[in-house]
Amino acid sequence: MTLVLRFAARSDVGRVRSKNDDSAYVGRHLAVLADGMGGHVGGDVASASTVLDLAPLDDVGYKDPGTVLPDEIQNANLILNELVHANPKLAGMGTTCTAALLAGETLHMAHIGDSRAYRLADGAFSQVTRDHTFVQKLVDEGRLEAAEAQFHPNKNVLMRVLGDVDASPELDVFDVPVAAGERWLLCSDGLTDVVTVERIHQELAEGEALNTVVDNLVDLTLKGGAPDNVTIVVFEVAEGTPEELAPPPEVHLSEDALAVAQAPEAGAVSGRLLREDLAARPHLIVGAASSAVKTDRIPVVTRSSTRRRAAALLGETPAPENRPRRTAALLTSGGESVTPAPLDSAVGPSGRPGTPGEAEAASASDTPAAGAVGTPEGSATAQSPADGADDGSRRRRDGKPTQYRRGWFIPVFTTLLALLLAAVALWGYLWTQTQYYVGEDAGQVAVYRGVPQHLGPLDLSHVDRRTDLSVDGLPSYAQERVRSGMAARDLGHAEQIVTELSESLAPGAPAPTGETPEGGER
Repeated sequence: MTLVLRFAARSDVGRVRSKNDDSAYVGRHLAVLADGMGGHVGGDVASASTVLDLAPLDDVGYKDPGTVLPDEIQNANLILNELVHANPKLAGMGTTCTAALLAGETLHMAHIGDSRAYRLADGAFSQVTRDHTFVQKLVDEGRLEAAEAQFHPNKNVLMRVLGDVDASPELDVFDVPVAAGERWLLCSDGLTDVVTVERIHQELAEGEALNTVVDNLVDLTLKGGAPDNVTIVVFEVAEGTPEELAPPPEVHLSEDALAVAQAPEAGAVSGRLLREDLAARPHLIVGAASSAVKTDRIPVVTRSSTRRRAAALLGETPAPENRPRRTAALLTSGGESVTPAPLDSAVGPSGRPGTPGEAEAASASDTPAAGAVGTPEGSATAQSPADGADDGSRRRRDGKPTQYRRGWFIPVFTTLLALLLAAVALWGYLWTQTQYYVGEDAGQVAVYRGVPQHLGPLDLSHVDRRTDLSVDGLPSYAQERVRSGMAARDLGHAEQIVTELSESLAPGAPAPTGETPEGGER
């Protein structure tokens, strides 16, 4: 028996938010949901980037399917870091990610954040994922009752997310054996903050059509006020029909789409490339990711990222262990990356790995013979070891030794190099003093001038302005950002970051009363 997913999905901006930071994808073998955060500074970018990076995994034939999702989610996280590095305005953005890959009779899961996955099997309804929130941690430690968690003022403070907080975030990775007839629901917290778990269970169990389940739950959220975006994916595990099990048709990409994979410059992945690839298999894509595909606003920052994403969409037959990684290597092998030769192999004159004999021949032909000495006519004569001198002297053509004297070039060159290095170091230090970042000073948020580095005993930054904003009062992910230093373009941008941090304060935490220049009085 071969299983597939039958699915429905819907995303709504809600009644309060001005834009949708949620994204989701679901197909025959894959379901992914991401809830972006960062408000106006990139929540939609984070969720769309993550979902579009994972979408090409909707396939079968993986040798080790349990590693596919976590590997690619880590790759998606690196892309988010690249985006922030290229555009500091996106600093602090992040996203949750809940993903499921069906392989055989097992659903391979990877999860981070507070989006949720629910399962209805044999009449039993359960939450499969665990929220990575501050409140859930209190519940796990026995410091808070589960019934009180829903009403805790800090229930949405996240402890783990994808984004520029952590280069290698910790994921929950696990496998769930499944059978035909099961129903699953993935959702952002925009649903669970408004609709009770009991009502979700009821709709999932009683709704005959999956589209009806999704529409009813979204409508209930909107009637409840919908203060946040709401995104829902519902799928049913089913025995595949011959039509559902048929391999997708070969994708014949247009010239414009193929040009993306070989673009000489960095740029966005064409929405046409994504649309042509996705059209080859049944799927639904909703939220910010759908808008990105339709408007060609696909976030990519480097040529290597562009090629890797384009390669992931081109596909490969038969399906490899990890299609995005392997196909990307094929596309970039002629340009930016090559496979290094083994440590014990040599490189022949043609640039290809050669034999040890070829290496010796190349070395002999490219290296002057030992003891060669210049003559007034510019020729060279090789001296045998027996003819050479052991005292370090060289021999003229008449056989008489001449003492080797160090010329003036080396000391002059060394002096000039030292002066150049000193000038570069001075210029570098002066440049650091034109930079700003937001960091921590004695438990408070402060604006620093310089860069958060030390050069031996020299500290390359100092406090420019202090605030009354306590670092401990910030959300966990914001605390980590502040303690590691949040880069700013200039002083105005640094003050803007402080303002945004104050707006993210947990309820009850004191708001900043103002900023005080270093050495001043409040």
